[in-house]
Amino acid sequence: MSICRAVRGMSGMVVLLVSLGACATGVAGRDTELPVGRTAVKLDPAEFTVKIDNPYYPLHPGDRRVYRETAADGTRQRIVDAVLNKTKVIADGVTARVVRSTVTDGAGKVVEYTEEWFAQDHAGNVWYFGEDTTSYENGKPSKEGSFEAGVDGAQPGVQMPAKPEAGMRFRLEGGYRSGAADHTVILSVGTEQVEVPFGHFSDTIMMRDYSPLEPKVAELKFYAKGVGGVLSLDTSGDDHREELVTFKKG
Repeated sequence: MSICRAVRGMSGMVVLLVSLGACATGVAGRDTELPVGRTAVKLDPAEFTVKIDNPYYPLHPGDRRVYRETAADGTRQRIVDAVLNKTKVIADGVTARVVRSTVTDGAGKVVEYTEEWFAQDHAGNVWYFGEDTTSYENGKPSKEGSFEAGVDGAQPGVQMPAKPEAGMRFRLEGGYRSGAADHTVILSVGTEQVEVPFGHFSDTIMMRDYSPLEPKVAELKFYAKGVGGVLSLDTSGDDHREELVTFKKG
């Protein structure tokens, strides 16, 4: 996913290490009604809208976020997430907003192109319904990771709860047959400070994304009110980071 990719900063890293120890326990029983695991959900399309105004995950047509992704070896990529004035009817019947993500390398060559699908329910939860992604390696395209809710047993997940609280756990992606199976736990709300090229944020949500398919891989992601994802940090020893550089509202 792209939009859910958050930005990372060294100042936020220090706070992060402290918070991990504080939030590692005591999260059971805080799942509310959000989907978890392989639990199938039945959604009423009439309960959803493409007007996505969740404070921590706003997606308005014309919004454009640019991220800088830096690998441990210093290699950089540019990620442009654009919220389109375009919708898609998902296989499960929900009409979703389309977000286009384009990843380019240092030479400006496209290495990944993705369209992602989001919608918001009447309670204010932002749901993620899948993605059509194409990545290029040695000039050869791959669709690995693509899935659509309602196709081949794939299930939708939640991108951002209406009322996020520390300890909440929920499914982010449910494309098990395609290999996509990401989950999230909220570690803290309103206590972490993050510094990225776009600015300083003192009131953020910190989440930990992980996958049962890759138990040793995890990311910490930070979201700022009115902006969305601002920072993402790999916690698997890869020292991979992704940070928000610019944000233009539609």
